[in-house]
Amino acid sequence: MIESETQISTKTPAGKLVAAGVIVLALVFAWFAVRWQIGSLLVEITNVEQPNAAEFASSAMNLAPADPQPFWLAGVKEREGFSEENLVRSLGYLEKAVRLAPYDYRMWIELGRGLEQGELFDEAEPAFLRAVELAPNYAFPRWQYGNFLLRRGREDEAFGEFRKTTEKGIIYREQVFSLAWNYFDQDPAKVESLAADTPEVRVYLADFFAQRGAGADAVRVWNKLSAEEKAEQKELAALIARQLYTRRLYRDALEFARETGVDKEAEHEAVTNPGFETFIGQHDQALFGWQIFRNENRVDIGTDTSVKTEGNRSLKVNFRLFNKPEFYNIVQVVTVEPDTSYRLSFRVRTENLRSGSMPILDVLGGKDSSLLARSPAFATGTADWQEISVNFRMPPEGTSIELRVVREYCELECPITGIFWLDDFRLTRN
Repeated sequence: MIESETQISTKTPAGKLVAAGVIVLALVFAWFAVRWQIGSLLVEITNVEQPNAAEFASSAMNLAPADPQPFWLAGVKEREGFSEENLVRSLGYLEKAVRLAPYDYRMWIELGRGLEQGELFDEAEPAFLRAVELAPNYAFPRWQYGNFLLRRGREDEAFGEFRKTTEKGIIYREQVFSLAWNYFDQDPAKVESLAADTPEVRVYLADFFAQRGAGADAVRVWNKLSAEEKAEQKELAALIARQLYTRRLYRDALEFARETGVDKEAEHEAVTNPGFETFIGQHDQALFGWQIFRNENRVDIGTDTSVKTEGNRSLKVNFRLFNKPEFYNIVQVVTVEPDTSYRLSFRVRTENLRSGSMPILDVLGGKDSSLLARSPAFATGTADWQEISVNFRMPPEGTSIELRVVREYCELECPITGIFWLDDFRLTRN
């Protein structure tokens, strides 16, 4: 049978020569492939901050002369020298990196930074623009170009790029807002002008203002969202509420807490859950509701459905030979108006309550949380429901009060036993 294809036998001299050539070519290919991989790996594992990064870059360039990454690394390291010779070498490396990867925006950015450092501004700007052109939907090129423009004194153009940056990426959003906050002497309107008009960016800006104590601006930006947009951002809004609360910006925190459901029943100038009718969770679950700290083994605190004045519940506190002089386990913050007079009333019932240091209720307020009012001591022994009221006036700068059940002063250990109930809190203007 005649073969349709010609086969070369490896047993003949010609065949052996061909086979040897194939093996040599394979080995050469493998060698260059391995060299390239080793060179690329060297760059990948080398941090530009390493003292020996320049040496690694040089080795990588020899191993992978067609890979742009080693030249990028070498250019960045040379730029750290600041001398004219360093700059010339740096630009040479970076230009080589651009030639090897003409469509990689990162190479163009580094070339632009190098040219700017060498005060070759007319050449630097096209490099930055090319990076933006190659990656128009990325935030990093616009962030770099915007900084270049700002350094050149072209403020309007710079912040035009920064505004686009806030729309493109979360990472640079924070940097843009921070830069503008400092550049414009903490002017909220200037910072807001850089925020892209999207719900996500608006909420992020509200959070930015909250972190810097600009509570009124956080609320103002938040209220530009529609009801549907607010509903989609509840988690971040709850975080904003807590940030404002931690900074003692209670009036602003209240609005976020109400809308996010953290304290949906809380109202300005009103005690939340005044009759303890709704559930009271852990102390860190509420901001403007009752914060009950259940961290004492000899004190039981909880709602009671069997003893109440009106409604279905009251708050019951049972002391079982509790002897610590301090007691700060029942607290609520209420927002109020400054320079305004108020009357706070509530009801107390006691059963076998005995101590040399009886429970009382303090009203604290003002910037320094000073004592504004103190109730009489709760009745010793057993007494039916009694109404207790206190009057106080807010200082001109005071916008919140803190209601706190404490104990009368006692120098050493003062055991207390028995039970008291609280109910029907009311706050009214005088």
